[in-house]
Amino acid sequence: MLAGLLLVATGLPLAPAQAAPGQAASSQAGGGSDGGGSVFSAAAVRALLARGDAAAAAGNLVEARRIYDEAREASRRLLGFYRDLSGAFRGLDARIPREMDEKGREALEGLVQANMRLASLFRRQGQPEVAVPLLVEVVKTMTPATDSGRRAYQQLVDIGFASTPYTAPGAN
Repeated sequence: MLAGLLLVATGLPLAPAQAAPGQAASSQAGGGSDGGGSVFSAAAVRALLARGDAAAAAGNLVEARRIYDEAREASRRLLGFYRDLSGAFRGLDARIPREMDEKGREALEGLVQANMRLASLFRRQGQPEVAVPLLVEVVKTMTPATDSGRRAYQQLVDIGFASTPYTAPGAN
């Protein structure tokens, strides 16, 4: 029950299966290792990204943008909650911060993927200036040393926001 209230308080929608009375709280809060089908998990963010991809492939860019925005918001909330829980248990039980840090990395990857997809969508719509803040956020968050960071920076070069190419040492 408390997990369901947490989901409602965060503003994230409850899927009909999660709203059913008598369902275990661990399932609602993503208590299982696979997220338990929760709308509040990295797996749910990946599902949102897939739905957004399908909408974009079908040419429904307005719906794709809405879904990608939803994935970004869910990722940000997950990151904050995982960070808070990790900090609360530091020094008390090392297993919990390790778990929350791993879940946080998954949520961060979801945020990066949502930003990259939104940036591509805006570029596809002829609005590269709207893509710039999303790409800068990816570079800042992931750093240019990562594949995602390099791809985001390359897109900034491609749209003319940056002009100096970056070649990472040892990158292909």
